[in-house]
Amino acid sequence: MTNFNIPPLNAAALLKRHGLRADKSLGQNFLQDSAALENIVEAAEIQPEDCVLEIGPGLGSLTRYLAASAREVTAVELDADLLPPLKAVLAPYKNVRLIHDDILKLAPSELIHQPGYLVVANIPYYITSAVIRHLLDSSLPQNSEILGGEVERGARPRRVVLTIQKEVAQRICAKPGDLSLLALSVQVYGRPEIAAHIPASAFHPAPKVDSAILRIDIYPQPLIPSPLLEAFFKLIKAGFSQKRKTLRNSLSSGLHISPAQAESLLTHAGIDPRRRAETLSIEEWKNLAALAKDPNR
Repeated sequence: MTNFNIPPLNAAALLKRHGLRADKSLGQNFLQDSAALENIVEAAEIQPEDCVLEIGPGLGSLTRYLAASAREVTAVELDADLLPPLKAVLAPYKNVRLIHDDILKLAPSELIHQPGYLVVANIPYYITSAVIRHLLDSSLPQNSEILGGEVERGARPRRVVLTIQKEVAQRICAKPGDLSLLALSVQVYGRPEIAAHIPASAFHPAPKVDSAILRIDIYPQPLIPSPLLEAFFKLIKAGFSQKRKTLRNSLSSGLHISPAQAESLLTHAGIDPRRRAETLSIEEWKNLAALAKDPNR
């Protein structure tokens, strides 16, 4: 591991100095533990020539480590109140570009043009699902048909490293038999793994739950071919809309088709209509999506 020799950042003292406090409505918990910050950078495997996109730099504790490792860091912060302390903390780092905006309203590929860039972030728990989907949608290959035709896509990340709630990270990494809508939505784009755990005490203020460092290595191509992605997401959303029901009934309700039509679709795909959504593998969803898109296949 790199010896960063970066002094610890006291979040409570820094906030007090600027007359601020953590905003609960924005899910602000500032990571300040040096060992945890180094673990995040290690999980990202940052090379000196890399460009890094950081979401929610907060007070800049992680940003300093990223700047010491990468060629350039683009940090997107939503909270205007944090900009003064953030700029003060990052003043020594000339390779950081700070943007005041909402990452969910920005196209990541327009922020960074280097192919194979990295996304590294300690994100608020309440936007975990939205941020992951937003980032991974941007990882679609060029000329993707899911957006309705031939479209030029920008640079794609090769890896996404996020500090998120431990239970959410565990759900994302689940295996067939225990898959969720979120797990499928991530695993179709890349391979997730938990790189390390972070106790609640590593943050200020300390959240009520522990965290995990989730690393997602993005595949060169999604596991579902681009022409089938729209059908895939429509199917899994319908399948998980009523988790306790059989696929026959949940697809019937979610797709607004008759139970007989849903059973026929499943049977033709070689799937027992009595199974539940969480038991299907990505390969089985792919076969189902192909049939749904082309019933005569």
